[in-house]
Amino acid sequence: MASLDRVKVLVLGDSGVGKSSLVHLLCQNQVLGNPSWTVGCSVDVRVHDYKEGTPEEKTYYIELWDVGGSVGSASSVKSTRAVFYNSVNGIILVHDLTNKKSSQNLYRWSSEALNRDLVPTGVLVTNGDYDREQFADNQIPLLVIGTKLDQIHETKRHEVLTRTAFLAEDFIAEEINLVIEKRYFLREGNQIPGFPDRKRFGGGTLKNLHYD
Repeated sequence: MASLDRVKVLVLGDSGVGKSSLVHLLCQNQVLGNPSWTVGCSVDVRVHDYKEGTPEEKTYYIELWDVGGSVGSASSVKSTRAVFYNSVNGIILVHDLTNKKSSQNLYRWSSEALNRDLVPTGVLVTNGDYDREQFADNQIPLLVIGTKLDQIHETKRHEVLTRTAFLAEDFIAEEINLVIEKRYFLREGNQIPGFPDRKRFGGGTLKNLHYD
């Protein structure tokens, strides 16, 4: 059997936004019934066939590192987390769409991870200003995922999604928003036939993902 290329992806965000549930869904194709708080870091894996069925197909061993804690933690805790930020190939930033502070804190999470050797400066300032130039040379792909969209009243969703769209723009990242439903859909309404195995998720420009 050919060796698999290892890919390390950090999953960052405030406690309670749904990181562990997201990682479990991606790796196990199941909803996590009773998630618990993550202490330190939890790692789960999945095998993914990139460009499956094409001459460029390649199999990757993807490690999803679910990092626990808070950006408001003591500096000693942040220093401990820094060991998780080595040799990273991608970062998933997760926020709770019903919690504006969790969205704002993504700026600080990204700063901590991408500037792990520096003293945290608190990128987020009044009115949500963000120094995009600080990460202009960043080569690590970023993905912003918003959870609990279903808990926002339909009359408020446009306002919330407009606000969070600026997050993805600031990070120069793709954006996905999760809604709890019975089937999988793309934002445009095209149904994705549930995940038949542990290799099928990934790729594309998904915006809203509905899952059981």
